[in-house]
Amino acid sequence: MWLIFGLIATAATFINLYLYKKGKDYKIAMAIGLSFTALTLWAEYHVVSKWVEEEDWSALLDVVPTMVTLLSVLTIISILLNIAPMLLEQKNKV
Repeated sequence: MWLIFGLIATAATFINLYLYKKGKDYKIAMAIGLSFTALTLWAEYHVVSKWVEEEDWSALLDVVPTMVTLLSVLTIISILLNIAPMLLEQKNKV
């Protein structure tokens, strides 16, 4: 599920940037991109909680350290790319 949410978040982010570049309303795509980023994080958290319930410590030890770093970086990138049009719009108004 996290993969589907992540792909939708990525697609919505690129649509957001495309709509901004074309001068159209991009805010719905931005909201969708940020929402699916949050859903991706939730789905990953759900996977980790299942591993904890099953006491699958080897899966936790193998995957979680890398996953935390990767998800942190991708979440920051997603947030920055999704709010970039708003920041550029504010800069152009000044």
